[in-house]
Amino acid sequence: MTFDQFWSWQAAADLLPELLTAFVKVTLLVTVVGTIVAVVLGLSLALITQVTPSVIARPVRWVMDVIRMTPLIVQLVFASFLVPVDWNLLWVGTVVIGVHYSTYMAESFIAGIGSVDRGQWEASRALSLPQARTWRAIVLPQAMRATLPSLGNWTISMFKDTPYLFAISVLEMVTVAQQAGNNTFRYNEAFTIAGLIFLVASLVTALAVRRLEKALVY
Repeated sequence: MTFDQFWSWQAAADLLPELLTAFVKVTLLVTVVGTIVAVVLGLSLALITQVTPSVIARPVRWVMDVIRMTPLIVQLVFASFLVPVDWNLLWVGTVVIGVHYSTYMAESFIAGIGSVDRGQWEASRALSLPQARTWRAIVLPQAMRATLPSLGNWTISMFKDTPYLFAISVLEMVTVAQQAGNNTFRYNEAFTIAGLIFLVASLVTALAVRRLEKALVY
């Protein structure tokens, strides 16, 4: 087998715009919106488990465990069966991915809250600070700094899980690469480019999280 049979620079150049378009319109969009959903919902779940009575916190914990213990692809298919047929499955999938990852981010937030020194809590009580202000001004800022690295890791994992959207007929980047390979028989180029786009996006995300982490520390 010659190199030209294995790899064609012209085919790669022809496929790049199509794959980049799929990345921006689906993969990146789902990851950004899904991360926002996951962070907001994850923080809410963490606070519910920490400040509410056990009669509320315990069922919430059970629901979180069920979501974490079932495969994302099953949740996507199940959700697609539940919604009306005229709903946009891209947004359905985005919400499902966001909810799925919110349970992992909630655990990260819980760990971050647990890392706050007990002296901080005692000092706030000694100063008679309201509980809401204690959480807002003392606990959550420190918990966010401790949680940020793991949140970045979950965001990168979300990037890599977007191909599961093929199960509900959403044409994300890997599915587009598969179709391009079927049409041109240039599978090597299609999947290599898709893999490189994932790699670059993950590296950029990791670097951004590290810079944000340093900015919060200093």
